[in-house]
Amino acid sequence: MKLSSAPMIVRRLTFAALLTALVLSSATAEESAKHHALSLIGEPKYKAGFTHFDFVNPDAPKGGTVRLPSIGGFDSLNPVLYRGEKAAGLQLVYESLMHDSIDEPSTSYGLIAEWASYPEDYSSVTFKLRDDARWHDGEPITPDDVIYSLEINKTANPRMGLYYKNVSRAEKTGDNEVTFYFDTKGNRELPMIMGQLTILPKHWWTGKDGSGAARDPMKTTMEPPLGSGPYRIGTVSPGRSISYERVDDYWGKDLPVNKGQWNYDEVRFESYRDQTVAFESFKAGNLDYWTESSAKNWATAYDFPALRDGEVKREEVKIKRTMPMQAFVMNLRRPQFQDRRVRQALNLAFDFEWANKNLFYDQYERVGSYFQNSELAAPSELPAGRELEILEEVKGEVPEEVFTKVHKNPVNEDRNSMRKNLRQAVMLLKDAGWQVKDGVLVNTETGEKMTIEFLLVSPLFQRIVQPYMRNLERLGIKSTLRLVDSAQYTRRLNGYDYDIVVGNFAQSDSPGNEQRDFWGSEAADRDGSRNLIGIKDPAIDKLIDRVIFAKDRAELVAATRALDRVLLWHDFVVPQWFSPNVRIAYWNRYDQPKKLPGLTPGFLQVWWYDKTKAEELAEPSKS
Repeated sequence: MKLSSAPMIVRRLTFAALLTALVLSSATAEESAKHHALSLIGEPKYKAGFTHFDFVNPDAPKGGTVRLPSIGGFDSLNPVLYRGEKAAGLQLVYESLMHDSIDEPSTSYGLIAEWASYPEDYSSVTFKLRDDARWHDGEPITPDDVIYSLEINKTANPRMGLYYKNVSRAEKTGDNEVTFYFDTKGNRELPMIMGQLTILPKHWWTGKDGSGAARDPMKTTMEPPLGSGPYRIGTVSPGRSISYERVDDYWGKDLPVNKGQWNYDEVRFESYRDQTVAFESFKAGNLDYWTESSAKNWATAYDFPALRDGEVKREEVKIKRTMPMQAFVMNLRRPQFQDRRVRQALNLAFDFEWANKNLFYDQYERVGSYFQNSELAAPSELPAGRELEILEEVKGEVPEEVFTKVHKNPVNEDRNSMRKNLRQAVMLLKDAGWQVKDGVLVNTETGEKMTIEFLLVSPLFQRIVQPYMRNLERLGIKSTLRLVDSAQYTRRLNGYDYDIVVGNFAQSDSPGNEQRDFWGSEAADRDGSRNLIGIKDPAIDKLIDRVIFAKDRAELVAATRALDRVLLWHDFVVPQWFSPNVRIAYWNRYDQPKKLPGLTPGFLQVWWYDKTKAEELAEPSKS
């Protein structure tokens, strides 16, 4: 018996050892899958256990006030509803599961969430909430809050509904853990997207306000909401100003992602009807910080006493990020823009070189890509390799030039170039069925006159649009300019009630789901989407999916270049300009870290109030 039973004992011991090894291996794998940070580019810069970012002063003093401009009024403190004019600065009150880095592209670190975990097929993502994460009323942030937040974000905002389209459900799956399940696999971006979800306090939004009425996240509200962030709302003057007070006992103040940040005791946003009035207020000392968007102002408007005396400083901060496609956007929902030849003609009529020399003091470059200034932009050569393979999948559904020519904006080196471009525009319009009669461009079949309204919200663009309108007049196109306030502009934009607007399609270094909102067919008919152009094209939808479901970085780059090339050859927009620098000015009572973050100057986030400088500075006039 003993001899015969020995092999069985050995086998049992061997099996037990193997089982133990498998369990330990599984535990190790599970542990390694708990990511303190997520990145779509490569390895995150900071390893688990880091103490603070290297672009902050971890010992930055707390204190002081900063006053910032907000253009247009506001009528809502609801952070997720797309209707209404939201107050500036609400992001200071609310937080997300992960904190997006302002120094690393497409990288985020744990904030409300301690870690994130996802399977190899990206079919779900699990977040472990920090046990000490709290709302400002002391209540813990729970998985129920996270689940509720997904539901509200999807229903209160059509844009977010499309953004979270592939999120089928959210469930509590462990002690302070929540899991999002996806109805698709292979989308590398979805875990990071869910980390960016704005988290709302369920107990507050499902409760009652001071008058006993039930709160409704589907409506605008002026009741200061409960948050969890470094600031809470202080004073509110509807349509005029809003202030935020730093929360002394903020639960996350000592987290590595917050150390040395959020240093002002008070952040105040003052509302102005336009940029011109706001800038004059800055010069008078009623605002503390200014981001200059006008090249003309930067070149000519900074010769005032406070700057000459050193009371105001100004800098150009170089940033390393993908530049947005800023452009005159033609609304394809309007019949006059549906023919590509018409859109090409409008691009030929825009004289960027003249504008850059005479209006912008040669401070800009022409935008030539929807992913400008990055490796994602279509190369200045014909498609090849993986990009060509992807484009072959939609051949016959996209302009033939995608495969035979490199897209370039027209160039106007001199007056002869402009005349040549306008002659080419006339021929394109004629081929598209438009002909000049008695000085007016008329459709040869319907007799309809070509008319265009430029809808603007910033008066600074009037001096840019007016020379463009004169060139259009030479083509027989009757154009008008309409300047409206921010509230009316938002309403018309959300309802697609415009001919041409100035659009700004900001991109990340890792494009994904947001491309559906920019160019996807489903977004074209959704009020409030960012598909300002009105694109409804099956081939573009296919290319968007190739971007979203790219298996790795190399495939993402190839798919994005393919999408970029197709968008360019459809001539949906008249590209404008970009600068890789951010121009800032500020009253000299603030200080900054030795090294600024790479993606933004970070004034609100990492700078601080310098008491000594403030005492030396002459007291500014009161607002």
